Amino acid sequence: MATQTADARGPEEVAEKPTRRAELLAFLTLAVLIWPIVAVGVVGGYGFLVWMSQIILGPPGPPH
Repeated sequence: MATQTADARGPEEVAEKPTRRAELLAFLTLAVLIWPIVAVGVVGGYGFLVWMSQIILGPPGPPH
């Protein structure tokens, strides 16, 4: 195994902090685009699961 040595160029540069505008844009992207799509997908997936289970197992209720 090779050992890693410290880089002679000095400490790594620290990434710039995101600006207020970038944070607002990220929040709006999540709030307006991503989460509604995820919510519709989760609810639709659950509905599909219930529908398929009723096709296979029959509708809920007492047996005939």
